[in-house]
Amino acid sequence: MLRGEYSHNIDAKGRLIIPAKFRDDLGENFVITKGMEKCLYLYPKDEWNIFEEKLDKLPTTTDKNARRLIRHFRGSVTDGELDKQGRTLINSSLREFAHLEKEVVFIGMGKYAEIWDKTRWAEENAEVEDSIEDIAADMEANGFSI
Repeated sequence: MLRGEYSHNIDAKGRLIIPAKFRDDLGENFVITKGMEKCLYLYPKDEWNIFEEKLDKLPTTTDKNARRLIRHFRGSVTDGELDKQGRTLINSSLREFAHLEKEVVFIGMGKYAEIWDKTRWAEENAEVEDSIEDIAADMEANGFSI
């Protein structure tokens, strides 16, 4: 299970060290794609396949938002693989989308991980911390309890 928060630097060639604790769960070959809130998602291949099955069930013939959602995720997919130093290459279009320049933060989300620009993550995290009680109440109203 992918969990925890880890900081790393992306080098000038776009290579990024994958946290050692994520490597076993991600495997040597994984998927990198655009995520929500201008971060990137990293999926182990088997979890990506499950996600794609869900995308395949969306009503793309009649629903414009379904087509947009699929384009967002599938249109930006790249195959990630680890080199001997535990790094992967993040292509320039994904780096640009997520504003990744130097310092990044990995966030484990269970079945997948997120990659954030460090400054943007600090802003997002501060916003969440300021409203965590409201978020928890909203989730509880939807059947989740802590």
